[in-house]
Amino acid sequence: MKELVGKHIVLGLTGGIACYKTAQLCRLLIQAGATVQVVMTEAATRFITPVTMQALSGRPVFVGQWDARPDNNMAHINLSREADAIVIAPCSADFAARLAQGRADELLSLLCLARPQGLPLLLAPAMNREMWAHPATQRNFAQAAQDGALVLEVGEGAQACGEFGDGRMLEPHELLHDIAASFVPKHLAGQQVLITAGPTFEALDPVRGITNHSSGKMGFAIASAAQAAGAQVTLVAGPVHLPTPRGVRRINVQSAREMLAAVQAEVDQATVFIATAAVADWRPAEFSTQKIKKDGSGQVPSLAFVENPDILATVAQSERAQRGALYCVGFAAESHDLLHNASAKRARKQVPLLVGNIGPATFGQDDNTLLLIDAEGSYALPRASKTELGHALVAEIARRLPTQVAA
Repeated sequence: MKELVGKHIVLGLTGGIACYKTAQLCRLLIQAGATVQVVMTEAATRFITPVTMQALSGRPVFVGQWDARPDNNMAHINLSREADAIVIAPCSADFAARLAQGRADELLSLLCLARPQGLPLLLAPAMNREMWAHPATQRNFAQAAQDGALVLEVGEGAQACGEFGDGRMLEPHELLHDIAASFVPKHLAGQQVLITAGPTFEALDPVRGITNHSSGKMGFAIASAAQAAGAQVTLVAGPVHLPTPRGVRRINVQSAREMLAAVQAEVDQATVFIATAAVADWRPAEFSTQKIKKDGSGQVPSLAFVENPDILATVAQSERAQRGALYCVGFAAESHDLLHNASAKRARKQVPLLVGNIGPATFGQDDNTLLLIDAEGSYALPRASKTELGHALVAEIARRLPTQVAA
């Protein structure tokens, strides 16, 4: 995660059994290139020791506001001034109340109160389901958010008390994503982005069909990047085995016709449509309800095909796209003559931006190169991870959005 490289995170722990997750979060932050300064409340030390967090972070842990190690004896000032972000994980109900009231009777709440204006403060709630649902807790977190904190979601599941419900702290990898996303410029804030990704599968019989090598990784990376950039993202995914990007709404489909139906059901709410899916151009003309078996005669069954609907062209030629209320981005996976073939596809599909790549060189891979083609010409994004390319492409799309879409 490039967003975390070189960042200095103050990681605050308050009292709660979820402190065990924070140990792993600390490791993940450091592995992502950040430095971590741990600050603990006295209650947090009842669940995990400062020695553990010091070993993981590689820095002495601060616990009390009267810590005399700083030359000026002002740990609350020094720690908040050095930070690129303050993350409270777990954030207990009691600590949320302290923040809402502006209390400063221990180091962690004191440094939160003393933090410079604009310094991100992320809160990862963790508590029993009834405590989380209590009006006072909801009111306190709402006040903290109004005062500038970013309150992260809670998870649902089994709790240490034996009950089940909302209130669990997010898992370390989810917190890592949200922390990294907090550093991403919100180029797409207010946008509704609809993305297609992966292959389609055109069934021939109950066990066979036509598909392609698309893994969906590029489309999923773009969906994740768009969500981090502030958009509300819906991902229409063909048959792939990838986890849903955090914060993204996913719709699973199989065939090209199913993908078109899902897109048409969602596109009226979208302001940006990105068609990364490798949709099969043809499908079998007939579907056999039983497996087509060989009979030993050596005769190959005759197969007929019909053309699938063109999802990108259908959307790009819609009334909303034509009047500029929907910005369309197409993808072209070619085997040769990339610039020529992708440019011709852009003109044929009538899209303002077409992104091309060589399919056999990228299908299933974790990196890629992209060629961006618009009315002004072409621009190459050099080989990089698909995660990095997703962020770069989102920034390029945001820069190209017309005023009526970007508003």
